Amino acid sequence: MQAKPVPPELYEFFERYPAYLVVGHKEPDGDCIGSQLALGSFLRRRGKKVALLSAGPFSRTEIMPYEHFFSDMPPSGLDLRTAAVVVLDCSSLQRIGRLSERIPKLPLAFIDHHAAGDATGDVVFIDEKSPAVTELVLRVIETAGEAPTKEEAEWLLFGLVTDTGFFRHLDEQSAFVLEAAGRLVSAGASPKRAFSAMYGGKPLLVRKLMGEILRRVEPYFDGRLLVSYVTEEDQRRFGIASRDSDMLYQLLMTVAGVEAAMIIRQETPTDCTVGLRSREYVDVASIAARFGGGGHRLAAGMAIGGRIESVRERLLEAFAASFQQDRADIP
Repeated sequence: MQAKPVPPELYEFFERYPAYLVVGHKEPDGDCIGSQLALGSFLRRRGKKVALLSAGPFSRTEIMPYEHFFSDMPPSGLDLRTAAVVVLDCSSLQRIGRLSERIPKLPLAFIDHHAAGDATGDVVFIDEKSPAVTELVLRVIETAGEAPTKEEAEWLLFGLVTDTGFFRHLDEQSAFVLEAAGRLVSAGASPKRAFSAMYGGKPLLVRKLMGEILRRVEPYFDGRLLVSYVTEEDQRRFGIASRDSDMLYQLLMTVAGVEAAMIIRQETPTDCTVGLRSREYVDVASIAARFGGGGHRLAAGMAIGGRIESVRERLLEAFAASFQQDRADIP
């Protein structure tokens, strides 16, 4: 597959201002964090002042070690009159959370691999064919005639393996992704360290909570959709750090006949977050978008008001329409 070229106006954007706010989406994952860290480092190497911003929370164990690099508001020492904003891994200011209220209207660029969103800025670089925004940041660095530093390569590989499920989501059109991974390894990144960062170091409570979630799984639509949930009591009992969604979704998506999976988490008495995954035929990004969420076709999520029971019913209705529409296309 031919990779989408980096627009020249993005480099003009990066030359135009002395300082940049590099912003990711709320509920960040490894791809979001890795791309922010690497792009921020690249801009600093070009003599720019950089602030890495995230609304958090850093609740995933694999990204907790990076939390100290980020702030939830622009630093007081940065002159915002001469700054610009780069938003990574989402195409809507709504998805950056409370940060959208804390940054003024500044020159804006988006770099994303999600098709959904309403990106309108000075520069928009979106390639939905890419499996990870870290791959796009690598393109930005290499198209500038440079190579990533060892540290940047480590961050980029970490983000790349996060969004590709350590490459298991890739198909026969993904040679360019594996080639990119090879260049990151040549630059000093370690697949072994990336795997350990992504899957290792989990508390025992992580595995115990996974058992609880699996015990609650219910099938819908003749077993094509699997649904489970996490309660507030679970989070008090096991801790917010006990999330391990990637491995959980791996297990669910290997069940015979399953086409999609949904995990609902009761975050507060009035609000939930929802994770969605699809094997191939169901576009979960379009379902998430109906409720103000985002993502890409096979992996998406959202924050939504309500209790687990009501949220589940609303989403089951959305999946019903999706299954009816997509089933006709299944060979």
